[in-house]
Amino acid sequence: MAGTALLGRLTWLVAEVTETVTETPRVRTLILDVDGWPGHRAGQHVDVRLTAEDGYQAERSYSLASAPEDPPALTVERLDDGEVSPYLVDEVVPGDRFELRGPVGGYFVWDADALPEPLLLVAGGSGVVPLMAMLRHRAAAGSTVPAKLLYSSRTYEEVIYREELERLDGRGDGLEIVHTLTRAQPPGWTGHAGRVDVDLLREVSFPARRAPRVFVCGPTSFVEAVAEGLVSLGHRPGRIRTERFGGT
Repeated sequence: MAGTALLGRLTWLVAEVTETVTETPRVRTLILDVDGWPGHRAGQHVDVRLTAEDGYQAERSYSLASAPEDPPALTVERLDDGEVSPYLVDEVVPGDRFELRGPVGGYFVWDADALPEPLLLVAGGSGVVPLMAMLRHRAAAGSTVPAKLLYSSRTYEEVIYREELERLDGRGDGLEIVHTLTRAQPPGWTGHAGRVDVDLLREVSFPARRAPRVFVCGPTSFVEAVAEGLVSLGHRPGRIRTERFGGT
């Protein structure tokens, strides 16, 4: 049965775009209707395949942005030299279809009813996407597990999910969201400025003695620096789960 389920998840399915949401000038969310969708866990990803009229195909992997309680959704950042992301961000309209395979991954996932430990999330840029799925899942499940998101963005305008994060932060259910802006800060900015370093991690993260479950996602250099910083603060490497991607 397990093998059958695995083969089912790895079958290419047809995804139809039902709605698009512009998150930033370079980032858009696509809400999908996928016939035969098996369901997913917060933190998983999918493979997307586009086929041109001449038969040429391009595949890329994207994290799922939606909670398991909601339809599958992808949040995509446009890469100027990309084969897939410019189409998904700039051209797709509701009713368009493409192929999707997944969900994939069982390591970088969080289940609200299974892990009672505090939840520490650290995101760099579009690395916030799978972590947002976890926060949406936490809210949908009514979880009050203590949780923190430390989110590093280049500018205020590039903060993905900005308004929704503000709403989640204001629910009073044990979630704290901390922003740092690395390149420019708007007038009156009261958040942090600069890159995530050990001092900021020490100030923001749960103490290691509380043994939080940690998820870090972002560009490779960001993820490595954050993981090393957390270990230096006493967090056990085995409790730090990372997902990384190339420079954006």
